[in-house]
Amino acid sequence: QVRLVESGGGLVQAGESLRLSCAASGTIFVTSAMGWYRQAPGKQRELLATITSRRISNYADSVKGRFTISRDNAKNAVYLQMNSLKPEDTGLYYCNAVPFRDEYWGQGTQVTVSS
Repeated sequence: QVRLVESGGGLVQAGESLRLSCAASGTIFVTSAMGWYRQAPGKQRELLATITSRRISNYADSVKGRFTISRDNAKNAVYLQMNSLKPEDTGLYYCNAVPFRDEYWGQGTQVTVSS
């Protein structure tokens, strides 16, 4: 059974940084592409960043140049470094496989960026 636990969110001011972490249990992690998703208030969940098992990354235009995804296969962890945060980055952040699996959604971690 796969379990994903996100952490690292918080309340920050615009321009500041946060680093999110996702701890994965189960056997999918090493061979799976992983991603960070965001659920903003009143909006659909969107995929922000992906990283393959070979560490090839890709980003949504809205975060490109500001966010960096990384993974540590030895620790079964994936990270999201978020710099130059904007109020529109506010939302609940989740990690999941890419494409996502419904049964993998965790509780997420809340990021709130004040102006």
